[in-house]
Formats: sequence, structure tokens, C-alpha cells
Amino acid sequence: MATAEEYAKMSDSEKKKEDWMNAKWRPMMGWMYMIVCIADFVIFPVLWSLVQTIGDGKVESQWMPITLQGAGLFHIAMGAILGIAAYGRTQEKMAGANNGGIAPPTPTPSFGSPAPAPSFGAPATSTPAPAFGAPVAKPAPAPAFGAPVQPPHPEI
Repeated sequence: MATAEEYAKMSDSEKKKEDWMNAKWRPMMGWMYMIVCIADFVIFPVLWSLVQTIGDGKVESQWMPITLQGAGLFHIAMGAILGIAAYGRTQEKMAGANNGGIAPPTPTPSFGSPAPAPSFGAPATSTPAPAFGAPVAKPAPAPAFGAPVQPPHPEI
């Protein structure tokens, strides 16, 4: 750890530097998972078949992927780790971390976006439902395809 005098002499870029492991653990987890999957599903099956062919002249048993043992818990765990890491990084970026202190623009509602939900205790804006047993007005049925459209009957 740097003393106060050493810290004051550091440039801004040196002050912002992170430990390489802290900055690169998310991509390294993705690289490790990709390498394990390629090895377990591509390289090892080919090598397994080659060893059997060279040894006995025929392939008698199939490669059983190691990462699928135990109901594939390795893939479930890696999916959770990578998913949570990606979500966490997204939240950091939205908060402005590692962007030089520049906050991202505030999102504005776009056309077709849903209206915000009313807060607790806000008056309802929709019409209330009819009381139990009250007659309900039924809409007129739509004419069938090709049927002539009849004008509505005048009300008396």
C-alpha cells in the first residue's frame, strides 16, 4: 500500500489501476469454461477413440464426458457463476464504474413502453368492476368472414 506522499505523486491512471486478477477474473472464468468444454466434448473423445483404435484396432467404448458426471453440476455451477458475474458487471457499468467517472445517460421511455405502475395508495384510474349479480353488457358478436355487415338497429 502506498503512503499518502506516494499516493499524491501518482498519476490519475496509476490511482485507477486495479489488480489484474480483480479486473480479469470474469473473462478468465469464461475462458476456463470454454477450454473445459472443448476438451471434454471435442478433444478427449477424439483421443479416446484414437487410443482404442491404436491399441486394439477397434473402438469398443464411448467417451463419457467428465463434466456431465453428477448430473452436470459443473455446467450448472459455471452457468450460475458466469450469469451472476455478467449481471454484476452490467450493474457496475450502469452505475458508471470503470467509465472514467462518467455516468451513463438516463434512459428515457420509448414509444410503446408501458406506463409506470401507480404507487401504493394511489387512486385507481380504471372503471370499477360491476357488483356481484349485476347485469353485464355483452358486446355485439363480430360478423363471420364474408357475411354482410348490417347497420346497428336504432334504439327506441
